Amino acid sequence: MRNPNQFIIRLKKHKEDALEYVIDEYMPFVKAIAIKILSYQHSNAVDECVNDVFLSVWQNAHQFEGDAADFKKWIGMITKYKAIDLYRQLEKQHEREEGPVALETVKTGQDLQQQVLGTEEKNELLFAIGQLDVIDRDIFMMKYFMELSNSEIADALGLTKAAVDNRLYRGKKKLAATIQLKERFV
Repeated sequence: MRNPNQFIIRLKKHKEDALEYVIDEYMPFVKAIAIKILSYQHSNAVDECVNDVFLSVWQNAHQFEGDAADFKKWIGMITKYKAIDLYRQLEKQHEREEGPVALETVKTGQDLQQQVLGTEEKNELLFAIGQLDVIDRDIFMMKYFMELSNSEIADALGLTKAAVDNRLYRGKKKLAATIQLKERFV
């Protein structure tokens, strides 16, 4: 397709050649995000995730507004959320299958207490991240959950690397202040 924005118009009209173009053009990008999130623990789920992403793009193309640069961000976010949902689903399934065995591995009350404290700290941190602005929240998820580099995050969100660096720095300070403030009242 000569005009990069032409595929968006054709995709909205459910033209199969536009979907083929999207798959050819964005497969490495989508697969990289899926692999980062699903990691090697769930490597067989990557293909399932990628298929779900392109199906979702096909079904929801009419909702997309923007140009080719916005499309890359849009498909990246769809991939992120599909992969996270699949990861959670697989982890829950794994917990159900391994539940009784996992309880046997706890040897003492001290181990259990450490596990509970670790879970509480993670939940507290996730809650604090949830209180950040949407862009900062996305940057933190991409950096620390998806393990993308600052340059990759900048490319995905259309920001400069310096802007990503600054937002991470300020976000860390906000998170530290929020958690310290909570500890004073506990």
